[in-house]
Amino acid sequence: MSKEIIRPSQFGQVNMMESEHDIDVSLNEDQLLELTELYEGFFSNCTPGNIVTGKIVEINSDGVLVDIGYKSDGIIPRYEFSQRELTDFKAGDEIEVMLNELESVEGDVELSYEKAKALKAWGSIMKLFEEDKPVEGIVTHKVKGGLSVDIGIPAFLPGSQVDVQRVTNFDQYVGQTIIANIIKVNQKRGNVIISRRKHLSEQRAEVRKLVLDTLSEGQMIEGIVKNITNYGVFIDIGGVDGLLHITDMTWGRISHPSEIVKIGDNLKVKVLSFDKDNEKISLGTKQLSDNPWEQLTAGIEAKSRIKGKVSSITDYGLFIEVQKGVEGLIHISEISWTSRINDLNKHYTVGDEVEAVVISLDKENRRMSLSIKQLDKNPWEAVAQEFKVGEKVKGTISNITDFGIFVQLKPGIDGLVHVSDLSWTEHIEHPNSIYRREQEIEAVVLGVDIENKKISLGIKQLTQDPWETIEDEYKVGQVIDGEISKITNFGMFIRLASGIEGLVHISELNAEKKAEEKIEDLFKVGEKHQFRVIKVSKDERKLGLSTKLSGDMREERKAAPKVTTPAAPKESSYKKQQPVDDKKSTAKSQFQLELEKHAARNDDNKGE
Repeated sequence: MSKEIIRPSQFGQVNMMESEHDIDVSLNEDQLLELTELYEGFFSNCTPGNIVTGKIVEINSDGVLVDIGYKSDGIIPRYEFSQRELTDFKAGDEIEVMLNELESVEGDVELSYEKAKALKAWGSIMKLFEEDKPVEGIVTHKVKGGLSVDIGIPAFLPGSQVDVQRVTNFDQYVGQTIIANIIKVNQKRGNVIISRRKHLSEQRAEVRKLVLDTLSEGQMIEGIVKNITNYGVFIDIGGVDGLLHITDMTWGRISHPSEIVKIGDNLKVKVLSFDKDNEKISLGTKQLSDNPWEQLTAGIEAKSRIKGKVSSITDYGLFIEVQKGVEGLIHISEISWTSRINDLNKHYTVGDEVEAVVISLDKENRRMSLSIKQLDKNPWEAVAQEFKVGEKVKGTISNITDFGIFVQLKPGIDGLVHVSDLSWTEHIEHPNSIYRREQEIEAVVLGVDIENKKISLGIKQLTQDPWETIEDEYKVGQVIDGEISKITNFGMFIRLASGIEGLVHISELNAEKKAEEKIEDLFKVGEKHQFRVIKVSKDERKLGLSTKLSGDMREERKAAPKVTTPAAPKESSYKKQQPVDDKKSTAKSQFQLELEKHAARNDDNKGE
């Protein structure tokens, strides 16, 4: 069947040709008037640039087919619709579109949904902008510097205006419906800038004012955990932030607020203090329950014994939960009378049940000091009675250090033999060169310090100090036997039968020694020789020797007077003490200085 458009000039009598016979259509005056109005109404609206209402016929891969009541339908490309619109629209839905052209060169109706939406949107946007009202839109995608929001037309939401707080992940907003304020419009360029931050701030200000007007101290309210810090938690109580300090979270002890709350938790809190002018609100959760320190079980007092569980372990002690919300501290120094404990984690674990003595109790400040070692008697109290100064004792070496050896006298009681108290004559570099662990030794008690829990012992004191009788045993001019123990650039040390070492200064070597010869060329360590005593001093603990076995002793004693070296002699004063022309006397004085140095090395640890 062929189809023709009925023109107004044909109204009155219209002939339509069928394939086999004609149909004669005659219109009366009313029908003609009605048809004329329909025609004029359709073509007056269907002019390019007008917005018309059509019905969706079909949605396919090419786009959306729309019927606007014309002889043919218009196809609108898919790119003019958002994915959400393509999903929501269905056949039969009415939509408003702009008529671009009634008949194109190809005879098609050209329609635009995007232009119709933009034209309508601009009117609404300008009105909202002038009235300073927010606009609603859908975040379509992320763009450089922010987000693109569909508010009828694409609007730009800068990254700094997305939220009241800094946002790093913009992807979370894509697909969300948001409300924002219009802050800048350029209709000529088609630019619109919006701010969600401004809208949120204004909303929050209104809510904050309402909350602050109704808030009061002692009020119970609910809030949401917004932020967690080392010192507490910030709670959002309807647009206003309050601080829940870590000390007001629980009657017990916690190291960090995250132990009991997390971001997003709903909490019931109590308003502890409220400063409306500065908008500072202090909150508390522990105040919602009674203070457990005021309800301590009867019998928990100073010197009483209690049992509890280890709630936490720190470097400085153990926290013991005595009862719900009540904890006491066992300081590391209160663990044992005798054992040296450095790492509590090696001895205790959280949850262990322990028994302790209450040392002190302060309910007002919620403090309780406990002790494990005071469950038993202090073993050091009997030490002073058991170990007397000067008494000989036996024990086993429990530890060896570079400064001495520790000797266990009884379980938990150790005494220290300082390296300087190991030998009267030997210079010991490290005690482990002579002693070993678990070795049983004998020593003399030198001192007992109960307050500091220290016992000083000595091994060399088991024998008489050979320096005490040196002046009786050795005389100046006496020839004695000795063994070379050490050779230095200034002389050599000689060990005698008593264990004492004497010094042969380089100036006291044989006269036959040539200037270019070294001492090692003439003597070897371990060799035994005879030596002549040229100086003996018990007080200075010095013994001077010489390889020159003959000579005028009166002249040598005169040339080598006793010299007491100052603590810090100056070079100028030292030179004044030397005879200007007596080379031998100068050499003797130098020899005496070397003797003093060697004696100092033997005694360098004695005073420690």
